[in-house]
Amino acid sequence: MFAIDSYDFKGKRAIIRVDFNVPLNDKFEVTDDTRIRAAIPTIKKVLEKGGAVILMSHLGRPKKNNDMKFSLEHIVGAIEARLGHKVMFAGDCMGEKAAEMAKNLKPGEVMLLENLRFYAEEEGKPRGLAEDATEEEKKAAKKALKEGPQKEFVKKLASYADCYINDAFGTAHRAHASTALIAEYFPHDKMFGYVMENELKAIDGVMQNPQRPFCAIIGGSKVSTKISIIEKLMEKVDSIIIGGGMTYTFAAAQGGKVGNSICEPDMFPVALDILKRRRKRVSSWSCRLTR
Repeated sequence: MFAIDSYDFKGKRAIIRVDFNVPLNDKFEVTDDTRIRAAIPTIKKVLEKGGAVILMSHLGRPKKNNDMKFSLEHIVGAIEARLGHKVMFAGDCMGEKAAEMAKNLKPGEVMLLENLRFYAEEEGKPRGLAEDATEEEKKAAKKALKEGPQKEFVKKLASYADCYINDAFGTAHRAHASTALIAEYFPHDKMFGYVMENELKAIDGVMQNPQRPFCAIIGGSKVSTKISIIEKLMEKVDSIIIGGGMTYTFAAAQGGKVGNSICEPDMFPVALDILKRRRKRVSSWSCRLTR
């Protein structure tokens, strides 16, 4: 894997996975452009070294590909304001228009693909299943999506560019089409952007030489997406504070009532195991839930 500072972008199209999942008001105006500002140095580096940029991101949790309240077109102006550069909008992340724009992209130009999550292939989660679908039917639908359409989706995205940059730290833990899967198409031309690089350096510094007492605060909606992080931290920290929707799974696993709050019953055994392991180390380690 290359370092972005040493890679030769001259004459190449770089497809960059950014995290532009930014908040919008009722007028579809960006109310916090922190994530856009964070990605600007990576984008500028490619342009300064003679490359062209294809930006791809998700926005929100759309359930269909024409829900325009989740369109990335809303944030084009905010990107241009911070970048100081024109950004062309593809209007889709698939289709002939996006492919043609990417093909004709010249050095120094920037284009933005439409919301990746307009397609179920991005997350690999089937849509349109019956409400009473069995677990077997859900698993079969997911398998069919991953083995067929998702592979074609990834292949199409990869065909737009000569190199790949992952600069979306907030989504890097997910094995989605635009993160883990597309990287396989660039065995010798993939790298992290500055956002990813800086976050990893910061984490490495904290984990390797922490000041004690060392407390970790973890938020998020699902235990299933954070379990590997929690288990890794258990080996390093003196205490963990778990917040967000994950707390409901921990509470319900212990017999608590959580109403209609987000909860993962299939993760109850995992939650209980974490608490059990904490009790065995109660003299030196603690776990707190906050809601």
